[in-house]
Amino acid sequence: MKKMAIGLLAPFILQITANAQQEVPLYTTIPNSIPAENIEKAVTGADGLTRISNVSVPTITVYQPAGAKPNGPAVIICPGGGYAILAIGHEGVQVAEALNEWGVTAFVLKYRLPDDRTMADKSIGPLQDAERAIQWVREHAKDYHIDPRKIGIMGFSAGGHLAATLSTHYGETLIDNPKKISLRPDFSVLVYPVISFTDSLMHRGSRDRLLGKTSTPEAVKKYSNELQVTKETPPAFLVHAKDDKGVPWKNSQRYYEALLQHKVKARVFYYDKGGHGFGLHNKTSDVNWMNVLKEWMQQQGIL
Repeated sequence: MKKMAIGLLAPFILQITANAQQEVPLYTTIPNSIPAENIEKAVTGADGLTRISNVSVPTITVYQPAGAKPNGPAVIICPGGGYAILAIGHEGVQVAEALNEWGVTAFVLKYRLPDDRTMADKSIGPLQDAERAIQWVREHAKDYHIDPRKIGIMGFSAGGHLAATLSTHYGETLIDNPKKISLRPDFSVLVYPVISFTDSLMHRGSRDRLLGKTSTPEAVKKYSNELQVTKETPPAFLVHAKDDKGVPWKNSQRYYEALLQHKVKARVFYYDKGGHGFGLHNKTSDVNWMNVLKEWMQQQGIL
């Protein structure tokens, strides 16, 4: 296990938001952290959507469905934003509320954004938080009536890269895990995801922010998740628009092909149009990808 610097102390505070959701710090002591001023900022734009920048104290917010049944599924949601911001509104809160309607307990992960100011090794910070999130959910599965064998990870754009990274790197334990809790998601949902850091497929902003502008070939290969798939990689559902100019749709295609090559169950759903960042609703189509996802989850026995 890689040695981690220990820094900021995050007091354990149970916070109740206006929607009566629980926001809980992920750690008592944040690993791989450099003591620094917390300059996190949330801004709501003219579009009504909230985006958060400079995240250095990670949290997880619990969204419980009404009348949750015992042993239900759960999904940890990683908003996108190019590893520069978190689109916490339309790629976090709105998604959690939609999943609640299916009886799924949702957890919105506010993961650390790579920053040399706050992390000893910024390349592993987000992955540490994703590992801790699934560890935390499994630790609290009984509290939230969750089946610990039905916990998935969902990510949008760079959040999709984080979800795919956890799905392919869960064996690299970067957090304290004395109880040996499995850090492997049971399934993943990847929405217009950044998958590859190779020159032909990458989203440069995401790669530069996570690995730096002078990333090594070894680091690029390691975090090109289509190259890290094995037969143990969790089943995945992917969705992408073929006119996406931010993250090429072949990111999804390469990951899908790698899953099939290793005989891992997978489904990919493409829109002809829609661009990047459409969240729950692609306004160019009458087909709602969430309905397709729900059908897939039912077929996999998750719902």
